[in-house]
Amino acid sequence: MPAPLSIIIPTLNAAGDLPDCLQALMPGLELGLIREVIVSDGGSEDATPRMAGDTGATFLTDAKGRGAQLAAGADAARGGWLLFLHADTMLSPDWAERAAHHMERRAETAAAFTLKYRSDDREARWLEARANRRARILGLPYGDQGLLVSRKLYDAVGGFADVPLMEDVMIARALGKKRLVLLSAEARTSAEKYERDGWRKRAWSNAWLLTRFLMGASPETLAKVYR
Repeated sequence: MPAPLSIIIPTLNAAGDLPDCLQALMPGLELGLIREVIVSDGGSEDATPRMAGDTGATFLTDAKGRGAQLAAGADAARGGWLLFLHADTMLSPDWAERAAHHMERRAETAAAFTLKYRSDDREARWLEARANRRARILGLPYGDQGLLVSRKLYDAVGGFADVPLMEDVMIARALGKKRLVLLSAEARTSAEKYERDGWRKRAWSNAWLLTRFLMGASPETLAKVYR
């Protein structure tokens, strides 16, 4: 029987992050969990295509924009389960064990990982706690936390929308809080934007964008002010 899991990674000039992201997937290979890795690229001009090719990943170039890239990766995937993962996120070594347990026991629900920023700043711990509370209480994890979902459930909720921003919020809302759980394994993601802009400033800016979206602003409008 083929391994059950297709991993889909959207990229755009991700050469600085992709090797570590891919290396962190090794426990899934050792456990016999991974059927394929699909890198869905949005037009990289760096070494991303070569790096993906060197690892044997399937490399797609037909879509632009993260929502479209995620959807294109899912369309190409052959696994009965899908794991959507950002290129600047490294999963903790226990991810495969936690994912396999979820896939065996809770096929009717999707899952995200516990957020962890790759930073020693105290503000990183504040934001992690805030984000993980949001994920547990509201069922709204960040896209940085990954999304593990069966093909059946993914198709049932309509998959990722072809939008330039808020694609993660849209699919989380489609799943609903009762069909989305948080796994204890960590998604260790880049803190670059927060360290550049300031932790509180960036966090409240993102929260304001989410509020505007929930009040009816379009992803296209919000994408113009998001950096």
